[in-house]
Amino acid sequence: MTLRKVNVVILVLLALAFLIIVERNLLNLNDFLRRENPDAVPGLILPFESELSSRIIADPVRSGEEIPVLITAAAERLGAVIAAMNSVYQNSKANIVFNIVTMNSTVEHLKVWMSEPQLKRVKHKIIIFDPHLLNGKITSDPQKLESVNPLTFARFYMAEFISDAEKAIYLDDDIIVQGDIQELFDTRLKSGHAAAFSDDCDSVSSKGIVRGAGNQIFLAINQNNYIGFLDFKNEAIKKLGMRANMCSFNPGVMVVNLTEWQHQNITSQLEHWMKLNAQDDLYSKSRADDITTPLLLIVFYKNHSSIDPLWHVRHLGVTGAGNRYSPHFVKAAKLLHWNGHYKPWSRTSSFTDIWDKWYIQDPTGQFHPVRRHTGDK
Repeated sequence: MTLRKVNVVILVLLALAFLIIVERNLLNLNDFLRRENPDAVPGLILPFESELSSRIIADPVRSGEEIPVLITAAAERLGAVIAAMNSVYQNSKANIVFNIVTMNSTVEHLKVWMSEPQLKRVKHKIIIFDPHLLNGKITSDPQKLESVNPLTFARFYMAEFISDAEKAIYLDDDIIVQGDIQELFDTRLKSGHAAAFSDDCDSVSSKGIVRGAGNQIFLAINQNNYIGFLDFKNEAIKKLGMRANMCSFNPGVMVVNLTEWQHQNITSQLEHWMKLNAQDDLYSKSRADDITTPLLLIVFYKNHSSIDPLWHVRHLGVTGAGNRYSPHFVKAAKLLHWNGHYKPWSRTSSFTDIWDKWYIQDPTGQFHPVRRHTGDK
């Protein structure tokens, strides 16, 4: 072969190599543009069931097994859900998928808010809760029914909403997470336990009330025990043989073994007690506003694991919480929960500055945190 022919062959090979390189670069650029497409908002909506949208943006920083987190989104508390999810997402590099359970009327508002720049990369599913699930299971008394939010019972159906996972986390909307949610997800559940909760017998809220006098002392001592939630004069409760002074737990944060939950038919057990309560009120009158905890206390009596106390610092929404917790302790806590009447988006709550850090302004202008200062919204 002559030198000229050799040169021609080399030039052809170089040209082919150049074309291959150009093609790969164009493909990479195409993938990059798709990832940066501002219209690619994650999330898909289906009634009662859900699946991840095919347009979810892959976040290359996040890896490992998926961590399913269930949270409910009531229309009047949507800002709380946004702040909670933002705090979870920003404080972890875990592969988190939020399962947001809401009502049909709230979906569009939620979709607009989730399209904000800070939330565009957040993997999520939107699940529409069907209130007909509760037919015959909650009171039919019109006066009591007005105060019942169907979404409160969504946690009872976790295994149906998240059917493709072995483990999941449930979070109330009035929380802020300051640690890596992977730590909470890694909570070890004992063999045979379907869920882990935070025990409430050492509650600072009860210690605060004990300072009162007269009949208040008895109520304070028992408020966070089983007798504070259930009517032990009721025959159905008596037959269970539960200890009235047994320590209660707070189900605002739950780590759930979904496989064990299904194996033990936990949802069916809860529905059974829902129906009984609708027929014959089983609840203690001292905690009449809590409609889910009593049922969970029955089903999980002496059959649940515990959550690290720093992963559920509770009662920030009760009177005087700002005096009971030091700023240093609150800063060190992994998860803060404003359970109680005073919420961090209202003017009467403690530690609102922490909540404000994670709140993302409502692009529709419908939700406004209320603050003490004049002119604040």
